[in-house]
Amino acid sequence: MEKVGSLSHLFVTLFLGAFSNFVVMPALTDVTMEALCPGKDECSLAIYLSGFQQAVTGIGSVVMTPLIGNLSDVYGRKTLLTLPLTLSILPLVVLAYSRGRNFFYAYYALKTVASMISEGTINCLSLAYIADIISEGKRASAFGVMAGVGSAAFVCGTITARFLPTAQTFQAAAFSAMAAAAYMRIFLKETTREVVVSTQPLLKSETSSSSDGNPSNQYILKAQFHFSKNQFADLMLIVGIAGMVSQMILNSIAWDPWMRSIASKQVGGCEQGKAQGCISAISSLANIISPLVFSPLTGHSSRSKPNDKGIATDTR
Repeated sequence: MEKVGSLSHLFVTLFLGAFSNFVVMPALTDVTMEALCPGKDECSLAIYLSGFQQAVTGIGSVVMTPLIGNLSDVYGRKTLLTLPLTLSILPLVVLAYSRGRNFFYAYYALKTVASMISEGTINCLSLAYIADIISEGKRASAFGVMAGVGSAAFVCGTITARFLPTAQTFQAAAFSAMAAAAYMRIFLKETTREVVVSTQPLLKSETSSSSDGNPSNQYILKAQFHFSKNQFADLMLIVGIAGMVSQMILNSIAWDPWMRSIASKQVGGCEQGKAQGCISAISSLANIISPLVFSPLTGHSSRSKPNDKGIATDTR
């Protein structure tokens, strides 16, 4: 029962934290466009800034996730979880207060720094926490349920964003992020880990990470189809519901939880943070490469309009 209670507290924390990120995504494109290119539907600056942020975040994640995971093996999962959960509050508070140009740049700087530290580390530390308290045979299912909690937060956040005004959306996000950090500090118990020497090498596995509504993927919809916040929310809701159903129903055969579980079995209890951090760092490599390739392509596409022959031409 104690293990079930610990898992429940962890999942509530993850739900609140993920909800705070997902609820702002439908509105973020409009806020960014209004701050950087007011009155326009096309804004290459927004695309390049988003791509730069994603690349820098990826670099930070590659460095920080193994480091923080390793530190959690020594100082505890709860202690290290406090850092990313607290940092994620600051950028949301800025936009909850104001969405003017200067406040947007402050948000952008804080979000970039926070993402470098928190992107991937919350997931990595949560997986290590589960590995501390769940037996090897049940870890794959527990990892799958954790992914399902993230998908549920995506759906709930998107539904909420569909009906809230923009200002209240960021206020709700800031409150949810604060609630996640407070709930974790109050209710989540630190794990006790046995120091076990690993007899097998850590399997080298490559995992891919999916982007759940990354704002940089939305600017082409804004430029070409004039999507609004509600239309972004409707589109993300369809994707989110499909993801939640697949995670909940198919978690027993999902390959990512399997790989995470296999890796956790190859190391001792004092190395779970290091193992999950290394896997998360590998996943983060995609966040470095993809914006370098696709940001210029997206920026060019947003400036191109089809002519009467259906051929895209540059409108600069």
